[in-house]
Amino acid sequence: MRTRGAEGSILVVDDDAGFRALVVAVLDHYGYSLVEAPTGEDALEVAAAAPPALVVLDVHLPQMSGYEVCRALRERFGDGLPILFVSGERSQSIDRVAGFLIGGDDYLVKPFALDDFVARVRRHLERRAALANGNGNGHGVKLTRRELEVLRLLTHGLSQTEIARRLVVSPKTVGTHTDHLFKKLGAHTRAQAVSLAYEHSLLEDAR
Repeated sequence: MRTRGAEGSILVVDDDAGFRALVVAVLDHYGYSLVEAPTGEDALEVAAAAPPALVVLDVHLPQMSGYEVCRALRERFGDGLPILFVSGERSQSIDRVAGFLIGGDDYLVKPFALDDFVARVRRHLERRAALANGNGNGHGVKLTRRELEVLRLLTHGLSQTEIARRLVVSPKTVGTHTDHLFKKLGAHTRAQAVSLAYEHSLLEDAR
């Protein structure tokens, strides 16, 4: 284990020392404090000693899986802690959906673009700060009627073209509404938007 900073640091959990070194080097360049852990057990020990600001968590870990670590972190810290799953093995859509349903806020497949990774980290930390200030997504988020309609159809698994046909608008218009509701929810993917919609009962307003 390697610790730089304490409470409020980004916790990087991965048994691959090379990957941890890469993530630490990139985030350190942007001024973030980092804490490293090679196993799930070490990660929970570090988090108990100093609550992290965000967790980068590999799905496949020795002994205790990333999914188990995520559940334990959720039980201890609630939904306010951003957890970003990463995986080089579980790369299918069903794996990403499972990650979101278990409690992850994001899911990246290795190898990924570092600029995209940094942008996601920054976005999740901003969302965490907004939640702490009472301005977070989910609770109190205001979606327009059309955005709620698009969100409801997304949960049904419809494509952008199919949604456009249902709402009698162009696919481009659906894409615009989707981008807007993603930004309001702090979501990066359809699966994450759907997960947040159910988590915060947003679709009740669309009935």
